[in-house]
Amino acid sequence: MRTTVVVVPTDAIVDWDTFHSVFEHRLEFPSYYGRNMDAWIDCLTYADDAGMLGQAVAKGGLLTLRLEGHAAFKERCPAQYEALVECTGFVNSRRIEIGEEPVLALLLT
Repeated sequence: MRTTVVVVPTDAIVDWDTFHSVFEHRLEFPSYYGRNMDAWIDCLTYADDAGMLGQAVAKGGLLTLRLEGHAAFKERCPAQYEALVECTGFVNSRRIEIGEEPVLALLLT
């Protein structure tokens, strides 16, 4: 399995607006990204489709989001942290429901 790792600098996240800005920039979401968790889930559910991320994950591959400073992020932004964890699980559950392999992982550093 090929793994793509994207470093997410969580120190830049202080609210919902910066949460979406950081992920939009790091993952190069499409210009029509809705900047909400439904849009985040949609983009990452199809991370292995061309055009959804700046660089699509290989079919059968795994996108790992390396959360730098996750403990401080969790303390500073508990709602955003909880949503990130829950929505990561939802992305993978959604893929399994459609007969695809999970595509998303979190690495807490």
